[in-house]
Amino acid sequence: MAGVPQVDFALDTYECIVLYPGRAGRALSTQTIQRLQAEHAEHMDALHKRGIVLVSGSVDGRAHNPDPPIGFGLARTGSVEDVRSVMEADPAVQAGLYRVDVMTFLCPAGSLEFPLAKTES
Repeated sequence: MAGVPQVDFALDTYECIVLYPGRAGRALSTQTIQRLQAEHAEHMDALHKRGIVLVSGSVDGRAHNPDPPIGFGLARTGSVEDVRSVMEADPAVQAGLYRVDVMTFLCPAGSLEFPLAKTES
């Protein structure tokens, strides 16, 4: 993986999910937006229950760029492509209400805990 810092300590690797407003969102009715937001919440809940997404939530959106993120999450599957695939299956992403980007996130090993995350048995 390009861009891995050379450090003298172990790193944990996660997939970082960033959700942005989609272009189609401006043209959708309020009723459609509410339905898609509910479907998005159900999709994310299912990913949490399957143990794919460890944590996710909203971002306040007050960034100083023209297209601020509105959501953030972390997964730990070992594959950015797999996480991108399940996120692109989100009904709100498919409808264009949201768009998603997935990238690698590195942090010192053991520095994050997810007490509410489901674990595979």
